[in-house]
Amino acid sequence: MSTNAPFTQAEYDRRLALTRTAMEQAGLDALFVTDPSNQAWLTGYDGWAFYVHQGVIVPQEGEPIWWGRHMDMLGGRRTCWMDHAHILGYGDHFVQSRDIHPMQDQADVLKARGFERAIIGVEMENYYYTAKAHEVLKNELPEAQLADATGLVNWQRLIKSEAEIDFIR
Repeated sequence: MSTNAPFTQAEYDRRLALTRTAMEQAGLDALFVTDPSNQAWLTGYDGWAFYVHQGVIVPQEGEPIWWGRHMDMLGGRRTCWMDHAHILGYGDHFVQSRDIHPMQDQADVLKARGFERAIIGVEMENYYYTAKAHEVLKNELPEAQLADATGLVNWQRLIKSEAEIDFIR
């Protein structure tokens, strides 16, 4: 765990448990979180590169995966609680390209983890998840179902834990 993560492992485990319960209730196999505040809440990620595609993959089991541009991945290794093997970066050649899109890399990450036929929640009503990102992800994962999971993590953040209240104070 990064020594820079603002909360304990127990607090992040609590957050993941809440999120996974909500995922199960929604029938999701995995969740792709793009809202920066939700990313931070789940992983501790603290960075300001939201003009490029990034997010957190939350599977039903195991550590989540923070995914984003390679140079931001390095910041993720400083701020996220997860093992570095779960903090992944894509190359700058994807950024602002007319020929390739970062969500092609995201699809490869999902496929490598067995989610090519999964029900994957995405935050459809989110500034950071674009129409183009959705189209590319859908085309790259034709056998997966992308489901609207807008607000799923936000609702888990509503009631603050003692650790969060202490941090706010």
